[in-house]
Amino acid sequence: MLTINEKTRQMILGFEGKDQPGHWPGGASGITVGVGYDLGYVTVDQFESDWEPYLTADTLARLKTVVGKTGIAAKNRAPQFADIRIKPADAEAVFVNRTLPLHALRTEHALPGVDALPEDAQGALLSLVFNRGTSMVGDRRAEMRALRDAVAKRDLAEIARQLRGMKRLWEGKGLDGLLKRREAEAKMVEDCIG
Repeated sequence: MLTINEKTRQMILGFEGKDQPGHWPGGASGITVGVGYDLGYVTVDQFESDWEPYLTADTLARLKTVVGKTGIAAKNRAPQFADIRIKPADAEAVFVNRTLPLHALRTEHALPGVDALPEDAQGALLSLVFNRGTSMVGDRRAEMRALRDAVAKRDLAEIARQLRGMKRLWEGKGLDGLLKRREAEAKMVEDCIG
């Protein structure tokens, strides 16, 4: 089972921040609430299950209308939610109790053997999957496939190299946060090398 230590939680929280639904994060994102909880990539059932204890019925009903919407469709709807405020404590509760465990499971399935790596290397790969998902298809996912192989071999140096290699996807596109995140993940893995 994947280990999620405090360093990992803080790194992901630092890069994700706490989003409010009236602000669209850009790119292919959907309306994002709490700590990186992207409504564009969840189901209505998942959203209700995760957030029902924390949001009013009216707020849930309103936000359900943008589940599955990403990109420009989400951008156009974001201003309609400017009055909704997600409490920081609620955002952290969903992050710790629902979102992180789900992404840990996804990381284990996408990168078999990840749980045999040092804790901080596990955390770096959890951060990656949290941010990029698990797809292995297409040119934009070449490093993900190479990571899968490197994890199976427990090759920490290669894992760090592949994390840095992903920067090619965002260089010169004004997405410096993604470049910094990949660098932080690579450094976290390298720090595990004895």
